[in-house]
Amino acid sequence: MTLAWEYEPDATHVVGEADPGFAAEVEKKADELVRAASALYLDGSSYQGIGPGVATAYVPGGMLEYLTAVRQEHL
Repeated sequence: MTLAWEYEPDATHVVGEADPGFAAEVEKKADELVRAASALYLDGSSYQGIGPGVATAYVPGGMLEYLTAVRQEHL
């Protein structure tokens, strides 16, 4: 199982005309969150607990909300 991040529904909807530096910080934080989730949920498809739900992360210039979907496989 490979964890990944994606804009939902797409990058234009999420970051629109945001400053490119801010968008880069969001993407950097998303990469960090994926690495952390990959270490915490080694086999997400067999995870039985309640997922962590929506969380907030702060980056230079703003914040983002994210959802860790533990059992969802990335295609």
